[in-house]
Amino acid sequence: MTPEESFRHQAPAPLPSRPIHIPRASETTLSNGLTVVIVEDSRLPLVSYRLAFRAGDAHDPPELPGLTDLLTGLLTEGTESLTSRQIADEVGRMGATLSSGANSDYTTVGASSLATFSDNILDLITDVTCNPSFPENEVELIKQNTKESLRQQRAQPSFLATEMVSRVVFGEHPYSVIAPTLESLHATTRERIVKFHRSKFLPNNAVFVIAGDVRSDVLLKRIESLFGDWQPGELPKDDFPAPPSRASRSAYLVDRPGSAQSNIVIANTGITRTSPDYFPMLLMHTVLGANASSRLFMNLREEKGYTYGAYSSLDARRTAGTVRASAEVRTPVTGDSLKEFFYELDRIRTEPVSEKEVIDAKSYLTGVFPLRLETQEGLIDQLVQIKMFGLPDDY
Repeated sequence: MTPEESFRHQAPAPLPSRPIHIPRASETTLSNGLTVVIVEDSRLPLVSYRLAFRAGDAHDPPELPGLTDLLTGLLTEGTESLTSRQIADEVGRMGATLSSGANSDYTTVGASSLATFSDNILDLITDVTCNPSFPENEVELIKQNTKESLRQQRAQPSFLATEMVSRVVFGEHPYSVIAPTLESLHATTRERIVKFHRSKFLPNNAVFVIAGDVRSDVLLKRIESLFGDWQPGELPKDDFPAPPSRASRSAYLVDRPGSAQSNIVIANTGITRTSPDYFPMLLMHTVLGANASSRLFMNLREEKGYTYGAYSSLDARRTAGTVRASAEVRTPVTGDSLKEFFYELDRIRTEPVSEKEVIDAKSYLTGVFPLRLETQEGLIDQLVQIKMFGLPDDY
C-alpha cells in the first residue's frame, strides 16, 4: 500500500438507513390446523412458496440419524401418480423450481414459478408432500449417494472439527449429531421412511407461506381444496436433554496426520433463537467476527497473517445454541493463533466496546436486513423463521 492509498485504512461513513417496505401478510388457519400466510406482491409476475414443518434433524430416531435428510431428498423422486422423471419434466416445462430440505429444527418443501403456473405448482407441492411413493430403487440410490458423500466429508478437516465441537458442546442433545452413520444408513428401510413421513408431515405442525403476484382470497380457496382432507395428528415433542454446562476451558484434538493446516474451532453453549439476549449477542458477534471488518479478521488475517480468514458465528436454534470462533491456520502458527483468539475473546468479554465499533456494527446489520427482504425468497425465509421459532409476527 502506497502513502497515496492511506485512505484504505479509513472506512467510508455509513449511508443513511434505507426505508423498509414490507408487504402486509394475511394469516389463516384451516380446520385441520394448517397455517397459511399469504403476502400479495405484484411487482413481478412471480410467486414463491414454502411449506415448513416443525420437525427437523433433531427429531430423527436416535438409532437412525439422517432419516429426515433421506426423507426430504426423496420427496421429489416419485409420488403415487408421478415418476421422478415426470416431476422433473413438469417443473422444467414451467421454468419453475421445486425442492425440499431440512435443518436441525424444521423441514421445508419450497417452490417458485411464474404466476401463470400457480395452480400447476400448487398441485405438485401437494402431491410430493402428501403422496410421496418413496420408490425402493430411489431409496437405495439416495442411501448409496449419502454413503459416498459421508466418506468425502470425513476426508475434510472442517467437517471433523465441526463434528467434534457439536458432540462436546451439545452432549446428549440431538443437535450433537451432524451427519448419519454408515450403520444408520444400512438400517434405514423404505418402511421406516414411510412411517416417519406419516408421523411428522402433519398439517397442524406446518405453516404454508406464499409470496408474490397472487390474490389472497382466490389462493386460499385453492389451498383449502388441495389440503382440506389432510388429517392432523399428534405433534412431535421437543423434549431434549439440556446441553452440558462447563466451568473451565477444555481442549479436544482430532489428529489428522499430514495436514498442512490446523482447523481451530473455539465454542461454548449459546442462546436459543427466542432469547431476549439475541440482538445484543448478534451485535457482539458482528463486532467480534461476523465479517472482514471485525476484530478476529483484522487481528489474525490483516495484522498477523496467520490465516485467510477468522470469523465468529452465532448459532441460535429453537432449543439450544452455540457461539463459535474459527479459522484455518498454518500448522506452525497454531499456538500463536490460539493465543490471539483468546485475547480477542477475553477482550470483548471484559473491556467496553468502542462507540465507533457499535455504530459500525449497527449500520452493517441495519444495512443488510432490508436487502434480505427485497426478494420474495428472502421475505419468505424471514416469515418461515418467525413461524418456526415462535417469534412475534412483527419481528
